[in-house]
Amino acid sequence: MSLMKLNFESGYLKSNFEISIIMPDRPHGATPREFYESGKKYRVLWLLHGTFGDHTDWSRKSNIELYACEKDLAVVMPSALNSNYSNWDKATMGFAMYDYFTEELMPMVYNWLPVSEAREDNFIAGLSMGGRGALKFAVNYPEKFAAAAILSASPINLDGIDGEALAKGEEPFSARLRDMIENAGGIDAFVNSNEDAWGIINGRIARRERLPRLLFACGKDDARVYINLMKFQPHAEAIGLNAEFWIVDGYAHEWRFWDLAIQHALKFFNL
Repeated sequence: MSLMKLNFESGYLKSNFEISIIMPDRPHGATPREFYESGKKYRVLWLLHGTFGDHTDWSRKSNIELYACEKDLAVVMPSALNSNYSNWDKATMGFAMYDYFTEELMPMVYNWLPVSEAREDNFIAGLSMGGRGALKFAVNYPEKFAAAAILSASPINLDGIDGEALAKGEEPFSARLRDMIENAGGIDAFVNSNEDAWGIINGRIARRERLPRLLFACGKDDARVYINLMKFQPHAEAIGLNAEFWIVDGYAHEWRFWDLAIQHALKFFNL
């Protein structure tokens, strides 16, 4: 495989930013002209990092390049800081990570590289914060992705958030949720925004709208995520969501699990 690192100025992030891209390499026996002028468009996995990570995480800490090579797959890995893949208008000069992903990064990749824009050729996955990001993009843009893998993350029922408990730091992810709710302009605005994956899923199912196939993967020793996911699973089954729940004993919030889970995700994607 070929590993590309691209640094470019983003209008949505108001700074230079980097992405890593894995592209299928020329097979032995094919001439450069045959390969590079073939006009082939590759299937693509948009792969998101977690908190404190960057665009290098997956290529440094997992075997994603090996797996992509086996599947003849392009993989795009952006940096997102600790943005939760959300828009932060008051961060520095403005840091619109949510809009950047669909309105700048995806068009750039589709038009600069031999990557397919067809829904059936596009998949998204991420771990932890990146798992929440992958779910958010998948349910808000079901026309863009055939399937999504949410690793070590879970939807949260925002209607069930206890404001007093949140203020006291008693809710899981309290500090992060407080910041995101403040950024959105309050709980009501947050619940009615693109952040509410639980509510968006409910709405699309009720309206019989198409959603990507969803995989939720979690290590059973990842206590906080596992508890939240077990609250969501019966709800998902009750509303008829097309989702797989893949729980593995003996793993916590760790790269050993995420390397295993991304292999399962590629099988789930039928790649």
